[in-house]
Formats: sequence, C-alpha cells, structure tokens
Amino acid sequence: MKKITKKTYLDWYENMFFWRKFEDKLAQVYIKQKVRGFLHLYNGQEAVLAGALHAMDLKKDRMITAYRNHVQPIGMGVDPKKVMAELYGKKTGTSQGLGGSMHIFSKEHRFYGGHGIVGGQIPLGAGLAFADKYFERDNVTLTYMGDGAVRQGSLHEAFNLAMLWKLPVVFICENNGYAMGTSVARTANHTDIWKLGLGYEMPCKPVDGMKPEVIAKEMDEAIDRARRGDGPTFLEVRTYRYRGHSMSDAQHYRTKEEVKKKQEEDPISYVLHKIYEEKWATEDEIKEVNKKVKDRVKECEKFAEDSGYPDKNVMYDTVYEQEDYPFLPHKL
Repeated sequence: MKKITKKTYLDWYENMFFWRKFEDKLAQVYIKQKVRGFLHLYNGQEAVLAGALHAMDLKKDRMITAYRNHVQPIGMGVDPKKVMAELYGKKTGTSQGLGGSMHIFSKEHRFYGGHGIVGGQIPLGAGLAFADKYFERDNVTLTYMGDGAVRQGSLHEAFNLAMLWKLPVVFICENNGYAMGTSVARTANHTDIWKLGLGYEMPCKPVDGMKPEVIAKEMDEAIDRARRGDGPTFLEVRTYRYRGHSMSDAQHYRTKEEVKKKQEEDPISYVLHKIYEEKWATEDEIKEVNKKVKDRVKECEKFAEDSGYPDKNVMYDTVYEQEDYPFLPHKL
C-alpha cells in the first residue's frame, strides 16, 4: 500500500472539507430552486471516498456508484465546476446539463455514474470488470451501493457471476444506517450486511467507515486481490450521513440526539485532530486551507451561475440518431 504520510492527512483534510463545503453550497442553492429534482448529499461519508482514492490507481481503475454521487467524480479528477454546472442543468456540465444530480458521469476520468435505479449499478460494475478481464486489462472496478440496495436481486446475480468468473471488482456497501428512512434492522433478520458475501464464498468483512486510513488499508487489500486475478471482495463500510436521504427527507425515523452523537465521529474533525496532534499544521495554516476551499466553492458557484442552458435541440440530438426522425415535436 502507498505510505500514509503527513501529506496524505493534509490532502485528506483539504479534499474532504472541500467536498463537504461543495455540497453545503448545493444545499443552499437547492432551497433557492437553482438545483431541481432530488439532491442526495454525502455529508459524513467523506472518509469512504478519501480512503478508497488513496488505494486506487487513478490512471486505470474505475468507479461506479448510486445517486449520492457528486463528490466521487471530483475525487476521480473531474472539474468540480462542471459537476456543479451539471446540477444547475447548464450546458457546461458533465453531461451538458441533461443528467442532473443523480447522473454525474465521466468516461475520461473512469467514473461511470451516478445511477437513479436502486441497485442498478451493481451488475454494471461487474460488467465493467468483466470487460477488463476479457480484454486482459490490469484494471479494477470499485462498485458502490447503499444498504438498501443489497436487498435487490441484482446484487446476488452479480455476486454469483463475479465469483464464478473471478472478476476484478470490489463491491462496497456504504451502510449509513438507513435505506431512505428504513433502518437495516427492519429489512432483514440480521444487521451484518457483510455476511451476504459468505453465501458465495466471497472474501468479505465489516470496515470502520469514519477513518480514512482504515478504509485505505482494507481497500488496498481488496484491490490487490482483484488485480492479481483472485476475484472480488465485498466490504460493508459502516458510515453515517448527517443530512437526510435527500433534501426532501423530514427524517422522522431518527432523533436529533442520534445525529449529534454521530457527529462526534465526523471524519473531517477526526483527520484535523490527527493533524494537530502530530503538529503537521498550525491553526493559521488550516485557516488558509479553509479559505482556499471556500474560495474554490465560490468559483464553482459562479461558473454554474454564469453558464447558459443547453439548446433544446441538444435533447433531441442525444436521443435520436436518425436526423430526419419524423416524430419530433417541431416537425409535427
């Protein structure tokens, strides 16, 4: 595994703080109706991404996830200004404003979505890994899902084939405690989601999802296993989201006291405490990082605000291949 150094922790802090503030801004502009539709925020789960990125080879490995997908592409190298523009529905977005919040995508940076169908990305992740194995490419695909998605049949079909064909894939369940508003305990007779891998003799285990160095270690082992041809791993990463399932979630299923208690485990605060403990940065230096992050978020907001909306014909051009298609509204 790549060494975890002073620079690693400083990068983790800056990146996670930026992801948090980036989404805090999205929450603000959502209330102003500048971002429409659903908006699922990652607040509290940032360590999962930070640790994984440390273990990945970003020049060749892939990532695919569900609809809580705004900061992952940024971590993979996508320009955050384009991500924010996409949520605004602007033509400068990652998909010309046509995908929106749940469908961020970048083939260039090996980020394959962003999927609105619960569990729909699981077999797709296995498919990406199958292509790599078929063409003898030295790549690994990280396939993320929520705790609600593990109840979908597609997971079991994907697990079976991934083990049968020893596909280079790592399956990661981000267990943040609630599938929308339903706790894990109400969806199955056991709460140890990682045990689902046992039925397929797939290496599997639970992982602390609030400490990036723990995640980096477990991800490194799983990625290495996949890369050397020994097949998939299933990790249940136990994390927590501080905001609702989406912006429209009233959160009646949990108390404010529960959230406040969990915020004591905030991964950003954890990393910052480690930095101060090791004397890797002063308070003034951290203030400079914070200012840099906030200025960067403002740049993203301005870029999205100043960008134009896509022309209406773009929607037709990306759906209809046949140029003289007779049933377009403007031709009727």
